[in-house]
Amino acid sequence: MNQPLEDMLAREHIRCCIARLARGEDRRDAAYIAASYWPDSVTDYGVFKGTFDEYLAWVVPGADAIANTQHHIGQSHIELDGDSARVETQVISYHRIDYGNKDEHDTVIGGRYLDVFEKRDGDWRIASRLMLYDWFQDWGASIDWSQGVMGMPFSAPHFQGRSHNDYSVQFFQINQDKEC
Repeated sequence: MNQPLEDMLAREHIRCCIARLARGEDRRDAAYIAASYWPDSVTDYGVFKGTFDEYLAWVVPGADAIANTQHHIGQSHIELDGDSARVETQVISYHRIDYGNKDEHDTVIGGRYLDVFEKRDGDWRIASRLMLYDWFQDWGASIDWSQGVMGMPFSAPHFQGRSHNDYSVQFFQINQDKEC
């Protein structure tokens, strides 16, 4: 295979890994997360720093006060160097935070992941991650899901998102072995 094609495939494998990790974090799914990091990796989110095992124990099951998250992954700048790569990925992450007394707030963080990827046995995964924070916004009180959305009731409970038995897990189970 020629080098430009190999580089294109490497970049796609890296982007798939980043998307798989975001999906795993949003669902607190240890298998997705473990498939994205090398076991000897380290992470530093500023509010947490540690080994992969420590990170996994921190993010799964996650804080009870954070009922829902959603990570929007933006463009990734990828610099390949043989079997390693330096990657900067833009991220906007939503978090529903329970401050107690039914005072839930919708908050959003904008920032960038600085990842070092390594290719081992043909598989690209994160060897280290550093999160840089660019901005934070507290949007205030969250809506009451039991009321539906925009004043209209939901026709079925699966529309209420990941915090209520995420329907997308069932949706994708048919092709579970064909993961990106």
